[in-house]
Amino acid sequence: MLHAGTQTIETPRLILRRFTTEDAQAMYDNWASDPEVSRYLTWPTHPNVDATRQLLATWVEQYEKPDVYQWAIGLRAADGMPIGSISVVTLNERTHSAEVGYCIGRSWWHQGITSEALEAVLGYLFGTVGAWRVSARHDPHNPHSGGVMRKCGMRLEGTLRQADVNNQGVCDVSVYGILAQEYADAHGLT
Repeated sequence: MLHAGTQTIETPRLILRRFTTEDAQAMYDNWASDPEVSRYLTWPTHPNVDATRQLLATWVEQYEKPDVYQWAIGLRAADGMPIGSISVVTLNERTHSAEVGYCIGRSWWHQGITSEALEAVLGYLFGTVGAWRVSARHDPHNPHSGGVMRKCGMRLEGTLRQADVNNQGVCDVSVYGILAQEYADAHGLT
């Protein structure tokens, strides 16, 4: 893969950009402190803004690495204020594959924002980084997350029983994937 790091990506409504430590309060207020947002995720709800600030400091340090992909989902209409995050959570160099994870504040659920962000990241990973496959997964008890994946052309590849742990405990995990050629075909790039 041709790693290019976390570069700014713009869509009609969004600016996907690197986090800064100054984003701590917005991240904490908009999603990291909300137990409904983290209900089916693998990280705990942040107990205070200092926990958010510490996490962001770690992410900012990691931006020096060209194979780190961690975006703030920001609204253009609000000067890029972060309302969620989307990132590559695992990379496999041998198979040129990436697994993506995302979350967004409850106030912005069901508006197509997460799908818009995921679509932009898929384009970046296939077009710039040279990934051959991108996957994502979710707890089946959180079907809206799977809806985001399907909307972006990802296919359900299967559900692994009791294969993960999230804030609800041991859980099943539904795995979705899309190949570079499928993405190219769907977007008229071939």
